[in-house]
Parts: sequence; structure tokens; C-alpha cells
Amino acid sequence: AGLRRQQSVERASVGKVEFEGGGSGKIKLNPLADWTREQVDEYVERRQIPVHALLRQGYRTVGCAPCSRAVEAGEDERAGRWWWELDGGKECGIHVTPDGKFKRTLDVLLEEILH
Repeated sequence: AGLRRQQSVERASVGKVEFEGGGSGKIKLNPLADWTREQVDEYVERRQIPVHALLRQGYRTVGCAPCSRAVEAGEDERAGRWWWELDGGKECGIHVTPDGKFKRTLDVLLEEILH
């Protein structure tokens, strides 16, 4: 995954290697955990790695359309995700399990957005 500790308070203690709960035995790797945004940008530039066009349009993170917006100069890079929510943990909940099921149903998500 591309999680970095610098991204938010909730990610400040993310490990480079994490073990999924629930006895699944899955291992999640976060090789960029201790990188800064500047280090990521420098790495991408130096190695001429192609980036999504939305990044050039001010989207510092990209998710689904309703959960993402471009950020303004000086805004926190994660400000464009789940922008309608208050500070704190922000997740849209649209994640799919390996067997193709949603972890959170769309009706619950819409209820959270509207209220």
C-alpha cells in the first residue's frame, strides 16, 4: 500500500509490515511508511515514473469521485479526501473484500454522507 506516516494522525504509527487481523494470515506492506511527500515526488521525478493526470490537476490523493477533490495551494494533501467530514479518521468505506463483497454497504455510506 502507499500509506505514509506523514499523511495523518491515524497513520502516524503505520508499520512497514502489518499483519491483517481476523486470522486471514495476510501481510500488508507499506514501503513508503517513513517517506515524506517531498521524497515521493523526488523519487517519481528522478525515475520519470508516469503519474495519474489528476495529480497534475491538484488531486494529491485519488479515490472515488464523490470522495475526492483537488486541494488548494497550502492545504493538507489529504484535505481532498472525504472533504465533507470533520477532522479525524476519514474513510469512505467503499472497499471490497477478496470474495467481492463490500465491507460497508452503499446505503450505510449514503446515510453517513447525508447526515
